[in-house]
Amino acid sequence: MVIVRTLVMLLLVVAAVFFALFAATGRQHYKRWGLVILKWTLIAAAVFFGVLIAQRIG
Repeated sequence: MVIVRTLVMLLLVVAAVFFALFAATGRQHYKRWGLVILKWTLIAAAVFFGVLIAQRIG
């Protein structure tokens, strides 16, 4: 569980770095990569919490 939480936090930091690079340079590919990483991070977090809830119920 610690590994998954660490991975999610690391991915959020990476997405923030890409958004900062976009803000600094204005290059669109940084924004696109930031959104892709953010999207998959949120999907992974939702699946993780879904598994935790399913374990509590079952």
